[in-house]
Amino acid sequence: MSLGPELSIIIPSYNEEKRLPRTLARIREYFEGRPLPLDQIEVIVVDDGSTDGTAQVARDWARQWPSVRLLSNPGNQGKGYSVRHGMLESRGRLALFTDADLSAPIEESEKLFDALKKGNQVAIGSRAIDRSLISVRQSQLREMAGIIFNALVRLFTWLPIHDTQCGFKVFEREASRIVFEQQRILGWGFDPEVLFLAKRHGLRIAEVPVRWAHDEATKVHVVRASLTMFGDLIYIRWNQLFGRYPK
Repeated sequence: MSLGPELSIIIPSYNEEKRLPRTLARIREYFEGRPLPLDQIEVIVVDDGSTDGTAQVARDWARQWPSVRLLSNPGNQGKGYSVRHGMLESRGRLALFTDADLSAPIEESEKLFDALKKGNQVAIGSRAIDRSLISVRQSQLREMAGIIFNALVRLFTWLPIHDTQCGFKVFEREASRIVFEQQRILGWGFDPEVLFLAKRHGLRIAEVPVRWAHDEATKVHVVRASLTMFGDLIYIRWNQLFGRYPK
């Protein structure tokens, strides 16, 4: 019986034809210089109903680098759906999801892996713990919205986390599987739910400061997303109240 890879890297992707080739090249270049063999890594591109050539980029890469796999969602479902799809289909002992623009450089993954070696089962990148690591900052509106939202996250979920929204998180896959099986939020507000579930199921979570650079090409509309994610926080509590997150 063959063992699975050591690491799965999940990249939720919607219309990422332009940025995805650079991201895949950077991931391969980085791990070529690390002790972990390339055949112990799988890179899962989850295409969320893209209308451009995202899927074809992934197929082309899979021909030259067999570690790359393409998963296709049934239409545009949302980032949360894409992450859940990739996580539940992944085979690595560890499963990392990262944004397609690598706002947090792939090199920062070593910090997350080190946190797991210290006995944690989840390690999440954070922009809030050490803002001096941010090389390209968001607009003041985006930063303020993020600060307010994370304060609301702590209020609604009692999570002692300063930045739930950084798209750079790694999980011990088997221990965390129940988290993604119970995940219900499919859009941008899925991160607090995933972390709430991780805590609810007794997983140890480490928040780790990472380097980060804002990409102006981000697809998130700050006001619309903030309102939607606030509703998601209420939905998390509603689900808990009605027993939709059984232990």
